Amino acid sequence: MLFDPRYLLFVGPAFLLAIWAGMRVRSAFAKGSMVALMRNVRGADVARTVLNAAGLHDVAIEEIPGTLTDHYDPRQKVLRLSSPVFHGSSAAAAGVAAHEAGHALQHASGYAPVLVRNGLLPLAALGGQLALPMFFIGLFAAYSGLAGLSVLMTAGIVLFGAVVLFHVVTLPVEVNASRRALAVLAETGILVRSEEIDAAKDVLTAAALTYLAAALQALLTFIYLLSRRR
Repeated sequence: MLFDPRYLLFVGPAFLLAIWAGMRVRSAFAKGSMVALMRNVRGADVARTVLNAAGLHDVAIEEIPGTLTDHYDPRQKVLRLSSPVFHGSSAAAAGVAAHEAGHALQHASGYAPVLVRNGLLPLAALGGQLALPMFFIGLFAAYSGLAGLSVLMTAGIVLFGAVVLFHVVTLPVEVNASRRALAVLAETGILVRSEEIDAAKDVLTAAALTYLAAALQALLTFIYLLSRRR
């Protein structure tokens, strides 16, 4: 049987968790955006402060469209902040900006998990595109008596294993970036009131849940593929 309802049992809970985590981070960001900073500094200025404190004066900061599209590009040494974060002077904007700056600090210090993640990225990207199609083509071939093509199932599993490893390694990378962010925000006095600190923590905690959900979804999918291979 090609369609297996067990797939929904394996991946369904993680999929629902991912939906909830996405809603949670958007809600936390919206609430945190309403908590104005007493020091009235923009997210772009927060990121610059964090980078300069670490001696990373050569890392540029750019504004990009969208919401929660923030990221650090280690190849070009550019920190890209979405418009609400770049211009925002809220606890949410400060938390996100400092978190992304934390990734720049990780790269500069040679933080091992981020180096491992970067090494896995090309294979994980390939696996994300090809692993499942290869697996199910191989599964169809096995059911059709085309034993020679069933090797695609194994190849798909191996490729998807890289996807799982990437998501698992991403967890400590993101948690560490958040810890660095909160530490610098406290040291520099950017966050003054307890309300600001709590709002920034809430946004970063919610964001971490999205990575946890992605890792869990990948892991359960991998286990399911192994169960179908037997």
